[in-house]
Amino acid sequence: MRKRDREVREFSEIVDIVNRSQVMRMATCGEPYIVPLSFGYEAENGVLTVYFHCAAEGSKLERLARDDRVCLEWDILHGYAETGHSVTADYESVVAFGRASRCTGEERVKGLKLLLEHTGMTAYSAEECAALPIVEVYKIVCDSVTGKRRFPKR
Repeated sequence: MRKRDREVREFSEIVDIVNRSQVMRMATCGEPYIVPLSFGYEAENGVLTVYFHCAAEGSKLERLARDDRVCLEWDILHGYAETGHSVTADYESVVAFGRASRCTGEERVKGLKLLLEHTGMTAYSAEECAALPIVEVYKIVCDSVTGKRRFPKR
């Protein structure tokens, strides 16, 4: 990281940025591809595990079948500020790397429950969603996570 003074070092602060983010972007390896996703997550013992759902077929799944390595990104834009000689963005962001794996059974329901909680849609049944044959659930255990912000810590 070029500007070390902007690095977010505390895991709890990184998780807070992820929690306040509405969208996660996932990039797959190989042929360039990035996609915005709804997500759910859990953070335990310094490890961030992320879940997403998708259709049972498509480009994303074809790419993950070839190479399960992914890069994830979350960001929150707080606005723009003048610096005296230019304009810059006030933001918080997180980048993580990990491997995606398909969830089955109870883990599939767990992933959907976490996704529904994060999106505020807790009135829906994760069990009923998991029973749909058109839905897949994937999990990504993040091997490395970094955070960055540009504005005074609030």
